[in-house]
Amino acid sequence: MTRALEGNGVHFVRERGVATAIQKALERTYQLDRVADVDAFVQPALDGEREALLVRESDDGTVEVELRLPLLGERELDVTGDQGLDPLCQIIEGVSHFVYLTDRAEGGRVATQLEMELQAEVDKYVILAGAIHASPGALHPRSSERLRRRLYETVSFQHPEGTELGDRYRIANHLAARFVRSLEQRYLASGQFVEMRGELRRFYRMGQEEKIRVGRAA
Repeated sequence: MTRALEGNGVHFVRERGVATAIQKALERTYQLDRVADVDAFVQPALDGEREALLVRESDDGTVEVELRLPLLGERELDVTGDQGLDPLCQIIEGVSHFVYLTDRAEGGRVATQLEMELQAEVDKYVILAGAIHASPGALHPRSSERLRRRLYETVSFQHPEGTELGDRYRIANHLAARFVRSLEQRYLASGQFVEMRGELRRFYRMGQEEKIRVGRAA
């Protein structure tokens, strides 16, 4: 999986390859039909800019989408030992937003910003845990716990607490951490990977209120 995440080439070809691999992994995990190819919509982020999914509806009702992603550089992506996962996590977030938004739009459903952020926080774990599981060490409760702590505890936020964006990201982070921890306790500890995937698929198809309820109850 680590190799699959690497893509190939330079000048943003690698990032497109990573985005495509992440889209395929999310679709496989959640059993989703392809709505649109993410690589047709990605562009490099500007200097100092973080990932962003830009959506604009024109006067004729046409929806225009652009996904800006950061550069990964040329270093190897090692999800089990690399401490600098931020660019990769940004790409996972961006692709998660794209897949979630297009899937909801195809089904005629509305997706809120908090709903998308919460799902993206869970999707970061899904993708990176999948990469660890495919590695020689395999995913087990201790490696999952280390990943969970890296994703949800040893983090900093761009926006201050008390602001709309700051609170949204903190809520999404907190609820995702609780949900992932419950997956570890209920399924991962006993090796019930099929049941764990089923729970992830059920969560994916929930709306915002149900996602929040499940996260708080976890």
